[in-house]
This record gives sequence, structure tokens and C-alpha cells, in this order.
Amino acid sequence: MGAGTIDGNIVLPDAGGAPIALADPDTLSLPSPYELLCPVEPPEVWCAGVTYERSRDARIDESSAKDAYALVYDAERPELFLKDAGMRRTVGPWARIGVRADSSWNVPEPEIGLVLGDGGEIAGYTIGNDVSSRSIEGANPLYLPQAKVYAGACALGPAVLVPDDWDAALAVRLRILDRGEVAFAGETSTARMKRSFRDLVGWLLRDNPVPPGSVLLTGTGLVPPDDFTLEPGMRVEIHVPGIGTLVNEVALASDLL
Repeated sequence: MGAGTIDGNIVLPDAGGAPIALADPDTLSLPSPYELLCPVEPPEVWCAGVTYERSRDARIDESSAKDAYALVYDAERPELFLKDAGMRRTVGPWARIGVRADSSWNVPEPEIGLVLGDGGEIAGYTIGNDVSSRSIEGANPLYLPQAKVYAGACALGPAVLVPDDWDAALAVRLRILDRGEVAFAGETSTARMKRSFRDLVGWLLRDNPVPPGSVLLTGTGLVPPDDFTLEPGMRVEIHVPGIGTLVNEVALASDLL
């Protein structure tokens, strides 16, 4: 059921219309026994890659096929791939995301997700985490589906933003906690993107029947250092002002099956 807000509180229809104080306004977490679910259930989740210079550089460094990433960054046609369908590999806030046991190098990829309406119109923004295996993709770009598509490899939430200014840049902040200590933190802005949101959507819809309600993740500009890898028990926090903070614990993907 839908929810609204009054003075920073969430109003749930099943609570008789009475406002429920947020346990944490930053993350939009609710007091027990309530929990925040995924704000959308997209029939498909798509991803765009190499849309930031930082992402291009990282994938060139990791890959045995370095020219492929340099070329796609400057090309007219973007990299696009299907991340999930039917919510089989996608989780919401506070749920566990997965890392592959057969990968030695796993990273979160904080991204702005475009919620698509009829005809591919951008209906709102959410936060996405395109969890990825850099070791598998780096071994061979043809392994991209195995590096990107597995149990718990995508997270969305905690809310959908309909902005007043669709052209305003969005700040994206990442923090990774290991046993309560900050293992990595960084910040970027969509102003650093090589491509626009509308351009990415236009390419996605070319000869492609993407259903309304789908989400397009727009690439990441935040990449942890090469000596960092996600481990079970870590916590990933992605914050975008106006949307909130997407928080997920890390687990082995095999434990999510």
C-alpha cells in the first residue's frame, strides 16, 4: 500500500492514517514492527556502464581488454545490459545484497536509477546498487553477465524522488562499514557524467520493448581502491539528498538462493 508524509513522518494507510515517526529520517527507516519495502517492483532493471570517467579508468585498469572500455566511453552508443527481470535478483532497503563466492574482487556500484513510465518517460529517481564482480569481468568482458547477474546483485530504494528541477545535478555519496568502522567513503555528482539521462533512455528504447515501471541504472562514478573487496558482514550505505539512504548488508549470494 502507498505511503505519504506529514512533517517528516510517514503516514501508512494500514495505520489508520496516523503518522508514524521515522526511526531515522536520513535512511527513512521505520520503527518496529514496520519495515520499508522496495519503493518500486520493476519488471526489468537495466544498467548503463562507463558513463563516468572514473568508471572508465577503473575498468581499463582491471580488464584484459582495455581498449573496449576506452572506446565505449567516447562512442555515440553507450553500454547497456539487462541486470534483472521480475525482481528475482533485486532487493530493497535493509535487505542483504550478494557477492559471488567464485570472485576475489567484489564492489558496490552506487547509481541513480531512472524509474520509467509510459513511453519511456522518466517518472522519478531512486538509488540503485549495481553490485559487481570486478575480477570476473576483468578476466574477460564476455563474462559480464556472470559478473553482474546473480542473487542479490541489485538493490533499489529507499524512495522515489520526483524532482522540481529535472536538470539539476544529484550528489551521490557512498560509505562502506566493516564491523562498524568506515572501510571506504566517497562522493561524486551526476554533473560528472559523460552522457545525459535522456540520452541513455533514448538508446535503451531503440527497438527494445521496455515495459513501464522498469528502472535504468545510469552508471557509477564511485569506485573503491583496487585493494578493496566487499565481504559478507559489511554494510553499504548510498545516500542521495532528496531520496534518502539505501542501506544493505553484504552476504554470500549462495546464501540468498
